Amino acid sequence: MSYTPSLRTKYYEEVVPKLQEQFEFKSSMQIPKILKICINKGVGKATQDKKLVENALEELTVIAGQKAVPTKAKKSISNFKLREEMPIGARVTLRGNRMYEFMERLIAVALPRVRDFRGISDKSFDGRGNYTMGITEQIIFPEIDIDQVKDIGGMDITFVTTAKTDLECLALLKEMGMPFKNQNK
Repeated sequence: MSYTPSLRTKYYEEVVPKLQEQFEFKSSMQIPKILKICINKGVGKATQDKKLVENALEELTVIAGQKAVPTKAKKSISNFKLREEMPIGARVTLRGNRMYEFMERLIAVALPRVRDFRGISDKSFDGRGNYTMGITEQIIFPEIDIDQVKDIGGMDITFVTTAKTDLECLALLKEMGMPFKNQNK
């Protein structure tokens, strides 16, 4: 017996039929789905303190439930005291069950903990059916122990989908439960 996240079950049982009806897809292969979720955290102060990148890696690993990898600088920039191949951030890519689990935790637990939360912007689409949102504080995730946090920083979360247009991606994410500001569109 294998485990299936409830958001994955919701996608196949509720979201697929709604999207097929809404966009009048002829084949079930045309229905957009989420391929992966990429979480990226840049650490600008890492040029002075190398320990900050290690902290970011640990935090991202705890949040995602999967080991994060460091991102390295591509070029040297002397004004920023940046050398080529110097670690300056962390990233993790989630697929499959971990992706659905993270998305469920993000929607149900983390986003409601944001101060003065009124919904996420519906303008951050890239034109190819992908959506990126920014989070200003990593402490909205319950996995992070606030007492252990040395530096409060944000991160970018990108939802990569098979949607052909931004409208299809917006409909997919709305049906999955993402709390957009302008729900009436």
